[in-house]
Amino acid sequence: MRPTIYVVGFLGLIGLGSWAYRENYATQDALRQVSDLQDEIALLRESLAVQRAEWAYLNRPDRLRELVTLNFDRLGLFPMEPTQFGAASDIAYPAPDALLGPPDTTFEQGQSTPDLTAPNAPEGQP
Repeated sequence: MRPTIYVVGFLGLIGLGSWAYRENYATQDALRQVSDLQDEIALLRESLAVQRAEWAYLNRPDRLRELVTLNFDRLGLFPMEPTQFGAASDIAYPAPDALLGPPDTTFEQGQSTPDLTAPNAPEGQP
């Protein structure tokens, strides 16, 4: 009986050792992937910062004003005037019934709707 226990224990020890070996390398691989992703994120953030700086540089008001004056004939742009805007009364809003939807028909015929203005009192008590 003792030799069987020794053999089973030895095989179990070898199995646990190989499992720990595989888990160690799987963990190292996962950590390497996380490090690579963090490096990629840092590069993308840096690239985004550069692109934002370029966008801010290209959208300088003095540069845009110069481009408009150079291309005025081709673009046909004119200064904005208050008469170009409409009034709020010109907007067609939907009817209030369309916003609320169909009426609530959860109560059966002959059943009264609950009084929401009365205080909550048990039935039978004033």
